Amino acid sequence: MTLANGAPQTQKNKKALKFMIEGEPFETLDQYKTGAELKQLRGIPQGVELFLSIKEPYEDELIGNDTKVNLARPEIERFFVKQKLKLTINKEPFVWFSQFISGKQIRELGNIPAEHEIYLDIKEPYVNTLIQDDTVIDLARPGKEHFFSKEQSVKVIIINGRPKDWADKTVTFEQVVILAFGSFDNSPNKVYTVTFSEGPVSKPEGTMVKGSVVEVKNKMVFNVSATDKS
Repeated sequence: MTLANGAPQTQKNKKALKFMIEGEPFETLDQYKTGAELKQLRGIPQGVELFLSIKEPYEDELIGNDTKVNLARPEIERFFVKQKLKLTINKEPFVWFSQFISGKQIRELGNIPAEHEIYLDIKEPYVNTLIQDDTVIDLARPGKEHFFSKEQSVKVIIINGRPKDWADKTVTFEQVVILAFGSFDNSPNKVYTVTFSEGPVSKPEGTMVKGSVVEVKNKMVFNVSATDKS
């Protein structure tokens, strides 16, 4: 249960007032809360309509953002959203309170790593749709939308400022040099220097030496230079 008081120390002896928002219990020491405050507690966007449940035969009450609700009335107040949409991300169920959701919001909601791609699951014979961070999806279409993520099959790495497609999870020192210059000269007179940045969390930056291997992340940056000692 969440205590949503923000109350001063002088209220510490007050009895906590209980209420529910979308099935989640809350407590507060404040007698009044606005619709905007209630939405913020539950993570409901301010533009979504919030209702106070009223027993029949009366109708549920629409609570505006500026409306103050008395939470000290005898019964526990229950607030809900009429138009909420369900979706799944990697088979985990979620509820979203707006008609539209972006790829970035899906990534944040499902805690999907930046190096993973997001797809909208489409029934065969159609192909699953790749969802970019700025892609906007209408969740109000018939049926529940299912999203899933997977590690990118082809990554882009930046070699000396030029993007290169790369399908493997790792890259060697020699492969980076070949991507930079088209070939690798193994003679003692040729010296290569390789540095990298924007790498995975395990090693976001560093240098490479002959024979070394690093894990690859999408849009990882490599700088390669060559020196001829002859």
